[in-house]
Amino acid sequence: MILPIYTYGQPVLREESKAIESDYPQIRELIDNMFDTMLKADGIGLAAPQIGLSIRLFIIDANELAKNHPECKDFNRVLINPVITERSSKTIALEEGCLSFPGIHEKVARAATIQVKYLDRDLEKQQETLNGFDARIVQHELEHLNGLLFIDSISPIRRQLNKGKLNNLIKGKTSCNYQIKTVKR
Repeated sequence: MILPIYTYGQPVLREESKAIESDYPQIRELIDNMFDTMLKADGIGLAAPQIGLSIRLFIIDANELAKNHPECKDFNRVLINPVITERSSKTIALEEGCLSFPGIHEKVARAATIQVKYLDRDLEKQQETLNGFDARIVQHELEHLNGLLFIDSISPIRRQLNKGKLNNLIKGKTSCNYQIKTVKR
């Protein structure tokens, strides 16, 4: 089932998400719905707060980026209760977008390498070291679980330059090729 994606201004995007317990109801159906929603929106990652759920879950399918970022080949993951346990001091600034911010892209500096622990789709413990764009995607999605957004990591000048677009998102004055849920005023 395709779900609406919550856009900038929705309070759930600023909440710190709660851990998922092993008895969370219909988790597999939720994960399948999130993949359907993300793929319909041509995204590569989607966090639960972006569909209105304040829980520690996000999904990734970055395979389409493999041509320019070989580390993304077969990078298809479900991350439940993820925690970054290590970050490199080396950072790389690259342009990012976000399904909750249609039409806005900005450069964000992120750690080049991370180590992350999480539970997978089968609630099995996993630990990975990620380098490059896959590390960037995990960091971006994990911020959603902590109530942070990629615009929090851009300079005040760039944020000011995007103020009109951000205000339009809050007012629901935006168009994109997927279903969204904007703030009602």
